[in-house]
Amino acid sequence: MTEIPKTMRAVLLTGHGGLDVLEYREDWPVPEPDANEVLIEVGACGLNNTDVNTRTGWYSKSVTEATSGGVLEEAAAEDAGWGGALSLPRIQGADVCGRVVAVGGPAGADLVGKRVLVDTWLRDWEHPLDLNKCGYFGSEADGGFADYTKVDARNVHPVESDLSDAELATFATSYVTAENMLNRAQVGEGDSVLIPGASGGVGSALIQLAKRRGARTIAMCAESKAEAVAAIGPDAVLPRAPESLKSALRDAIGQDKVTVVADVVGGDLWPQLIDVLARGGRYTVSGAIAGPMVELDLRTLYLNDLTFTGATIVPPGVFADLVGYIERGEIRPLLAETYPLAELVKAQEAFIAKRHVGNIVVTMA
Repeated sequence: MTEIPKTMRAVLLTGHGGLDVLEYREDWPVPEPDANEVLIEVGACGLNNTDVNTRTGWYSKSVTEATSGGVLEEAAAEDAGWGGALSLPRIQGADVCGRVVAVGGPAGADLVGKRVLVDTWLRDWEHPLDLNKCGYFGSEADGGFADYTKVDARNVHPVESDLSDAELATFATSYVTAENMLNRAQVGEGDSVLIPGASGGVGSALIQLAKRRGARTIAMCAESKAEAVAAIGPDAVLPRAPESLKSALRDAIGQDKVTVVADVVGGDLWPQLIDVLARGGRYTVSGAIAGPMVELDLRTLYLNDLTFTGATIVPPGVFADLVGYIERGEIRPLLAETYPLAELVKAQEAFIAKRHVGNIVVTMA
């Protein structure tokens, strides 16, 4: 039986603002699992945009600028989190890989000793499809930027893989978000999927997951990352912001239309993204790192029979699908860098600088 200490290392989010609101502690109480929960010894935890956006308060409706990771004076605390106000202090970090070391009751007893990943969406298990009753691990409950974390046993998925803890910690948020976007847009064989922001965690996951479905993928990224993005395997790589997206598409794939745009960027390029959708095309979105405010000509929407979908809360079952893809080797991790937990601030600085391809992870070793 693993001896569990009374206190642990953890990084606390103490407010909304700059990196100084992240506080590293070595005396934080180890959580005690409730009746349906398990205690996980965290091996590694990946970074994601939700953690950064929540820290800065970017989700607040009063903020209209692109994500920067810096202080947003106009952000209001009452809507600073993805789903509203946040209870502080909070341990962030949704992308956990670790081992179950204890349970609070009979639930999850078969998980003790197993290496696991955590489904990041916390549900009311009497109403698992009620989106209004969902929370996010590391937002509405403490997450994995700590030595230990606890979560409902029904969110815990054993994983059989030769990948390291750090590699496994790259998957949860990025890949399940990408898979949800592709589900929402009903992407399948024969589709051509345009992916702005293809070098990031979600973008690089979209390339792999769309190709897994037999779709053709066209990635967009900065020139400095084009070689690394090309190595992921898209059918074409375009510049991040071409003067004419239609011309760039025509030069790359021989046509200036796509059937799907899977977007996490938004911003000034957005009208061009919508303009290259073929009649009956689908636009799915799960981020707006270049800015949330865009201009839509409604005639483009209805005259071309377009379908728009937002993708945030992921339905039950999608995470289990993702674990299956990992175990069968159908997708691979893109681990850019690792940092020790005590250097989470440095890790976030690197994450915000966006010079990497894939994801950045903190480890507990």
